[in-house]
Order: sequence, then C-alpha cells, then structure tokens
Amino acid sequence: MIIRDAVWPDDRAAALRFIDGLQRFEHALQPNRRIDDKVGAEYFDLLMKAVDEDGGIVRIAEHDGRAVGWAVAWPENDALYVREEERRYLYISELYVEEGLRGGGIGLALIAACEDWARGRGLKFSRIGVIAENERAWKVYERTGFAPYSLKLAKRLD
Repeated sequence: MIIRDAVWPDDRAAALRFIDGLQRFEHALQPNRRIDDKVGAEYFDLLMKAVDEDGGIVRIAEHDGRAVGWAVAWPENDALYVREEERRYLYISELYVEEGLRGGGIGLALIAACEDWARGRGLKFSRIGVIAENERAWKVYERTGFAPYSLKLAKRLD
C-alpha cells in the first residue's frame, strides 16, 4: 500500500467512487445523505474548489496499483474568540477506504499523511468530523489521538 498525491484527471473516477461509497455508507446511518447519481460530481467540484482556494491536499491510498481510498484536507481558521496561536488548524474533510480493506491501517495512513503535510506548514491541530452513529470511525479517530472538541446536536422538527 502506498499513499500518494492525487493526479487529476486520472484519479477523478476513483474520487467519484469514494464519494458515492461514503454517501451510501452514511445514508444507512443518516438517511438525509443524498445517494442520487449526481451527488458525486457535484460534491467533487465543491471539494476541489475548497482544496484550491484554501491550499489543501488530496491524498490517494493505492493497494496493488489500484486507488482504494482517499483523504481530502485543507487549513481552516477557527473563530476569532480562539487564541490566535491556536486558531489555524487542518480540517480533514473526507476520509474513505473501500469496504473490503477497512481495518487494515489504510485510514490511519491517510490521516498520518495529511497531518505530516500540515506539520510541514506549521499547523499544530487537526480536526475531523464523524457521524455520531459511526462507531468504527470514532474508534479509528480516537486511536490517532482525536478527542471530542465540540458537538453539534440535531433534532427533527416535523
């Protein structure tokens, strides 16, 4: 397994596959996730815009010469009320590994690659989101040192 920079447009089909895979996985946990045929391309465009505008990265995990996962991350700034020296952080927006290869360390390697990149740019903190019901992801993130920072609570009004 290797972790490498994404190469566009060569990796676009894999990226769309990863977006669709994550949407379907998360839809089982949160049915508000779109799983239509257009979501992959639409979301890919938004992600690439954020990567370009915020100076981010896209890392691809390859296994036996085939793209099997990815991470998308960029620097963000926290709110003004956070101390300036702690305000800028790495935000890992996307992390996905194909189902048959989960649990083998690929996700950990993708996180590490993003964080190494961030350290090289002087960032001292990283953040990642997780759906509350995704216990497996919680465990992976905790193993890499993530801990709850802020929680968003939701409730249906209908």
